[in-house]
Amino acid sequence: MLAVKLVFWISAVLVVYTQLGYGLLLALLARLRPPRPSSLPGGGERTAASELPSVSIVVAAYQEAAVIAEKVANLRALDYPRDRLEIIVACDGSPDATPQRAREAGADVVLELPRGGKIRAQDAAVKRARGAIVAFSDANAFWEPDALRQLVAPFAGDPKVGYVCGQVRFVNDGGSNQEGLYWRYEMRLRALESRLRSITGGNGAIYATRRDAYIEVDPVMGHDLSFPFNMVKRGWLALYAPDARACERMVPSIEGEFARRRRMMSHGWPIVLRGGMLSPKGYGPLYALMIVSHRLLRYASPFLHLVVLLTSFALWDQGWVYAAAVILQLIVLLAAALARWVPWRAFLVARYYVLTTAALAVGLWDWRRHGTEAGWEPAEGTR
Repeated sequence: MLAVKLVFWISAVLVVYTQLGYGLLLALLARLRPPRPSSLPGGGERTAASELPSVSIVVAAYQEAAVIAEKVANLRALDYPRDRLEIIVACDGSPDATPQRAREAGADVVLELPRGGKIRAQDAAVKRARGAIVAFSDANAFWEPDALRQLVAPFAGDPKVGYVCGQVRFVNDGGSNQEGLYWRYEMRLRALESRLRSITGGNGAIYATRRDAYIEVDPVMGHDLSFPFNMVKRGWLALYAPDARACERMVPSIEGEFARRRRMMSHGWPIVLRGGMLSPKGYGPLYALMIVSHRLLRYASPFLHLVVLLTSFALWDQGWVYAAAVILQLIVLLAAALARWVPWRAFLVARYYVLTTAALAVGLWDWRRHGTEAGWEPAEGTR
């Protein structure tokens, strides 16, 4: 029974550390350590036009006829010298009018490529890009006017910066999804990681790399997770620029968010298990701690939760702590189940947590059982 208790406490402590303790640790370290100048926000507002780098913005698009014209117009309206900005739409075998509408909207380059997946479309666009900086965005993500200036500012501040990710804000049209709550916490963690060393993950809505730092990765491995740690391994910094803002529509329902996370993790697990993330080579102690805490333990959380549940049941009669652990977990599971019929905020948050945590494990199951295709489909309700 002693061994079961040990397993329970180790798993429970890891769950709490992963979800709360890691953020508190980063906040403490940030107070003890002064930030690097390149990690500070707000450097891009007043840069003279003549000093701004040339930028190519790549939008990989599949079946985006409904939004691509608006997206191109959004990029053309950025507060950035037009002669230093190139807009490339890389159409990944789009079966609709995406290429035609991108041209009509004023994209500088429109590539009509055979279906090969988002990553290969981005690779092809980078080969055609003329900019010293290559930025990337999704077709349904719309940038604020000064977003590009803010996004490229850290590159000028430090020649070691190879990757910069901006902030995406999710717009909720009234569905049940609680992604905004999670995302605000995630952005806080990202800001602290950037201040201390480098971020461990990005997002597809708004990010950029130096052209000579760009990495071609396996087509099933997205840039969001594979770029930051690979940049660090190659001697670059991967930073977060919170003032470089974009917005996109949130998946309306929690069930839709589960499906999105499940699909994302079918691409994420290959990066973790065979894409080099597990190798500590090139990390340094602090960044290794970040990878373990924010990525490995986060992705292991469904299995840790399961161990806590099983061991607490086994220890039910061994003390009030174990009985309380069982009751608390059952309350969360019951609230998650009831949220479908009783949409109270607390119940919805419980359902979001349970389903998005489960999606991590289901994504692993999908990848191990069926593999992962390079192609992708727009998430339902986000266009």
